[in-house]
Amino acid sequence: MTATVLVVDDSPTAQRLIRESVEAGGYRVLTASDGNEAIEVAMRERPDLIVLDIILPKKNGFQVCRHLKAFPETCGIKVVLLSSKNHEMDILWGKRQGADGYLTKPFESEQLLACIESALRAESAPSLAAPEPAAP
Repeated sequence: MTATVLVVDDSPTAQRLIRESVEAGGYRVLTASDGNEAIEVAMRERPDLIVLDIILPKKNGFQVCRHLKAFPETCGIKVVLLSSKNHEMDILWGKRQGADGYLTKPFESEQLLACIESALRAESAPSLAAPEPAAP
């Protein structure tokens, strides 16, 4: 069975580039353009993985990730954050929100596909920590 990947980015150009890379990897692709839409699509479609930008309208990627990881229906969905935010603190914060991977823009298609494959192969481990408060 082909895995389904939800691509979330508010930039139509970035969304298209990510979608094309993911489709070339043989995955079925869904798209969303803001944080609220990402949550709605994830709840309705239950993708295997989400490639999630951090800087989004309505809800940022950290908030989306934290929201999805807090509910039994969506906590098993793998999340790979893909962002131009490349500071160590951003990466650490993403992991603390429950992200399964973090990749910075610009990216190579091979890097993205390797990150997706790695996240999909990884076993889901239940989180022992409570969700972190929202970033300032």
